[in-house]
Amino acid sequence: MSACTEGTAFAKTKETTRIVIIGAGVSGIAAATRLLEQGFKNVQLFEAEDRIGGRINTIPLGGSFIDLGAQWCHGEEGNVVFEKVKDLDILDRSGDYAVSFIRSNKEILTDDQTKVIKNFFDEFEVAPDAEGSIGEALTQSYWKKVDQQLVPMDRTIAKEALDCLKRHKCSEDACDHLFELSLRNDLNYELAGGDQNLSWRQKGYWKFLSLLLNAKEDQPGDQGILKGHVHLNKRIAEINWARDGELALRCWNGQLVSADHVICTVSLGVLKEKHQKLFVPALPADKVRSIEGLKLGTVNKFIFEFEEQPMPEQMRSFACLWLEEDLKELRDGQFFWLESIVGFHRVDRQPLLMEGWIIGAHARYMETLSEEKVLEALQWLFRKFLNFTVPHPKHFLRTQWHSNPNFRGSYSFYATYADELRTGRTDLGSPLMNVSGRPRIQFAGEASSRNHFSTVHGATESGWREADRLNEFYKGRAEN
Repeated sequence: MSACTEGTAFAKTKETTRIVIIGAGVSGIAAATRLLEQGFKNVQLFEAEDRIGGRINTIPLGGSFIDLGAQWCHGEEGNVVFEKVKDLDILDRSGDYAVSFIRSNKEILTDDQTKVIKNFFDEFEVAPDAEGSIGEALTQSYWKKVDQQLVPMDRTIAKEALDCLKRHKCSEDACDHLFELSLRNDLNYELAGGDQNLSWRQKGYWKFLSLLLNAKEDQPGDQGILKGHVHLNKRIAEINWARDGELALRCWNGQLVSADHVICTVSLGVLKEKHQKLFVPALPADKVRSIEGLKLGTVNKFIFEFEEQPMPEQMRSFACLWLEEDLKELRDGQFFWLESIVGFHRVDRQPLLMEGWIIGAHARYMETLSEEKVLEALQWLFRKFLNFTVPHPKHFLRTQWHSNPNFRGSYSFYATYADELRTGRTDLGSPLMNVSGRPRIQFAGEASSRNHFSTVHGATESGWREADRLNEFYKGRAEN
């Protein structure tokens, strides 16, 4: 179709064009609110869950709020989340977050040993000319330090500490193991300067969403300026883009929706599972390669509320180091999945709460167990490692991000498979346009962010990016 023909056939304006956003997570909310600000009138969000927020899920607990998903504001410089809230005095700095490394025989590593381990992890960087995976780079760098006798411990404890550090790195990047983590995950990510773990003082991450929405900060889920634009419990089953004109969408309940533009913000996990049936006709090969090459990992939380905080006053957090004989025994028993526990820590401004983390395949297995079985295993772990008693909690929660068909995981990472396929996030985030350059299907979400992936600020930026893309398109049409 020529540009002249397109201009005649497609006569929509900001006031009349129909925009459907699939997913009401932070990227969908960012796109929708920006579009309304830019003068678009017909903006509709279809959300499969019974709530808005996506992987931001703030709930009341312990007399305040707790985040089941995204939790910290990562950085200050070049972080759109921080820019939005910096003058409101609602973020706390992480300070010197001390960690205790505890072996499975209850031995606690010395301050000197702990300092060196922590310093190694904080200072580890991937060399620009490195090859292979993050697993290879970190392992080689670590043992080089050990051989140079910069780690004051015997080699047995050094091996236990390395395994612990690998789990922690996996929790940061959401991979099952570091040998599937591409070097691009570190090299492409642009760290926002400043404190990397700013915590929300009272309202959790909902506070940020409430500002985007102009919603009530004490009512997580309030739709604010998007009220009337959001349709909950509406999972999209098919996006038909066969014809050059309007797009036809079908919900799982049979409802049909027509649109001129679609912004798809579903998680990478959902795209992996559904793209072959979701898009008719099939997506282009470069888009499919990016969906298959990138990965969405699983990181889950355990949240405990106690009558009294069980951690000693001087302890902020602890991580587990498994003795080899204990690890062999663990792997043969019913609690094998505890091997992928990362650690436990206090929750800022929540003196009665404790939070734990688990990664990868064992996190996915944990999701299949009953809450009682999970708690039974965790209490066994506490007895195994700690020289203080952790009582039965007043309340206990665990997240299940992979089991939920509307997410299928926590956040994305560059996999070495993406290197093999020669694909990446630019391919994932590129829009599907007609021959005259009109965006038809656009993609947003943290996985589509080239430099701020796996973060709320990256997801927010991606939503704004796609809203601005449409705005520029209509601005160009008006000028012509």
